[in-house]
Amino acid sequence: MKRKRYAVVVTTYGEVEAVTVKNLWPNSRKILKVVTRQIVKIPTAMIYFVADYRSTKHYINWKLNRYRSTLLAINRAQKTTLAHALAESGNDFFSKADVDVFDAYYFVPPYLDDMLQQLQREYDGIVVVPMIPVESAFSCGVACQMVIDLYGDSSFSHVRVMSKLWKEDRLHRIYIEYLFGQLSASVRLHQKGKIGLVLVIHGTLVKNRAGNPPKLYTGLEETIAFFEVMKRKIMADPENIFGDVRQGCINHSTGGEWTSDTIEHALEEFKREGYEGVVMFPYGFFADNSETEYDAFKKLKEANFAVSQYVRCINDSPAFGRWLSDQVFVELQKLYDLQAALERLELNQ
Repeated sequence: MKRKRYAVVVTTYGEVEAVTVKNLWPNSRKILKVVTRQIVKIPTAMIYFVADYRSTKHYINWKLNRYRSTLLAINRAQKTTLAHALAESGNDFFSKADVDVFDAYYFVPPYLDDMLQQLQREYDGIVVVPMIPVESAFSCGVACQMVIDLYGDSSFSHVRVMSKLWKEDRLHRIYIEYLFGQLSASVRLHQKGKIGLVLVIHGTLVKNRAGNPPKLYTGLEETIAFFEVMKRKIMADPENIFGDVRQGCINHSTGGEWTSDTIEHALEEFKREGYEGVVMFPYGFFADNSETEYDAFKKLKEANFAVSQYVRCINDSPAFGRWLSDQVFVELQKLYDLQAALERLELNQ
């Protein structure tokens, strides 16, 4: 069997780095075409109007508050961290294949669908790494659809899209060690009252506009299960300082009924129950973005607790990079073994 070449693509939504209306317009239009239309039927002509309104709104909001997204910079750093972890692993896989790591995005250049087309011509196989722990039609499902559109029925032998990362015990341990390691002295040493923890994740549709369960895959059960396992492990950890842990969902306003355990609800409950302080950690995202470091953080500040702290996403943590590299090697090996088996079958026919 000849030496193989594989590509690993670290991918996520993507947000504009230079905040200009010119940059925001194509970004908003692509989001509406790919994601929003799965929830709400939008006439083609309306996409441009809604996208332009959304772009202008973001432009004014971000400019007034001097916000600039760090998502792409973090994703590039994650790509570099992963590439280093793969190279330094000493894994036997490198004796039979070469591996290159790239970054690409759903909604900003370099676009994932374009990248997949290019890599298809140059590599024997691709591992796609969506940087979100819980998949749904709105997140990792976008990458899956792009793969199917490009490869069709042959996708299973050429591409693997990583999924179900939220189930991994090792990820839970990395998260917990990172969370407690990031706590400030003012939080750790606070003696006057209870400290609460809000675990932030993207919410999802519960019912459509007709009051029925959505037909598309929302990841609702996985979102609930991920929170339950993380809460249980955090509360049982010897370093735990939190009186309670609440889920804090980031929802949208269209399509029907979304998850009810929102950030606002969690903060209000902690206030009502007399908590002096709150820590916020976006465990449902592997990289900080405008929804976490801007929108969620703003809600934490406006809640005006005596003590508060925003703990950034896991981002390019070395421990996270090493764990992710191990997961990538598993997928690379599966792809290699499948291709080897198919080649043997072809030779024997």
